[in-house]
Amino acid sequence: MERFMQLGQDVALLWGAYWRSYLGGMGSTIALAVVATIIGCVIGLACGILNTIPYTKYDPLPKRFLLRLVRILVRIYVEVFRGTPMVLQAVFIYYGLPYFSNNTMRFDNIWAAAILIVSINTGAYMAESVRGGILSIDPGQTEGAKAIGMNHFQTMTSVILPQAFRNILPQIGNNFIINIKDTSVMFIIGFTELFAYHRYITGVNNMYFPSAAIEMIAYLTMTLIASFLLRLLEKHLDGADSYELVQNDQLVMAAGTYTYPAKDGREQDKRERTRQELQHGRNRGER
Repeated sequence: MERFMQLGQDVALLWGAYWRSYLGGMGSTIALAVVATIIGCVIGLACGILNTIPYTKYDPLPKRFLLRLVRILVRIYVEVFRGTPMVLQAVFIYYGLPYFSNNTMRFDNIWAAAILIVSINTGAYMAESVRGGILSIDPGQTEGAKAIGMNHFQTMTSVILPQAFRNILPQIGNNFIINIKDTSVMFIIGFTELFAYHRYITGVNNMYFPSAAIEMIAYLTMTLIASFLLRLLEKHLDGADSYELVQNDQLVMAAGTYTYPAKDGREQDKRERTRQELQHGRNRGER
């Protein structure tokens, strides 16, 4: 118990001295995660659509060759960036490009480098999520869209993607939360986010564990808020839990409750006489 009290005092001391640095690191982390997730979703959307364009053996040879080449390139991109750590991707992109280009291709803006690295990594994961979301839609809807004359682009934008977006929304939120945490590896290229501030602060005062406790609480706070907001978005997209059928449309009536209005009084009288005759015939038959 005494050690916990000492930890609380150290945390309060660090927070009182460096709270601006911690908040600045949290702001940089959130900004990088939001921008990179959005760009990564766009990359994943493009890869997912390109990877699901249909073709048959009856299509022209150039079309089949191009689509196969695109799918091979997308597969290589996905496998490479999903199969390697982001910290090594940051090293290869930030330091490797100047190395192979003799410093002609280098990043003068650290923000641009960090956004590019996290976006490309996120796009690799989102490509498979988008592909799975598209394939999860009933094929009959694609056939129906083609039956009314829609091309592939119109079918995707108007029929498939709006439904696929709801299916992949949890994965988008999952990638966003992962990006909040994984931006901590950007210190390797000199990007100052929350983890970089933590390293700087501990280098000054050697209070590593209390600073790590502050960092853990900060990351947990950001991810919990992100999860809460994403659940609200999912609930909004799902709509109301209960609903009532609209009954004010004359064409939507319960079975057996609709009666056609008579055109005039004579037609109504004629129907009434017919009903009486039928009833009279039933009574005679019972006798």
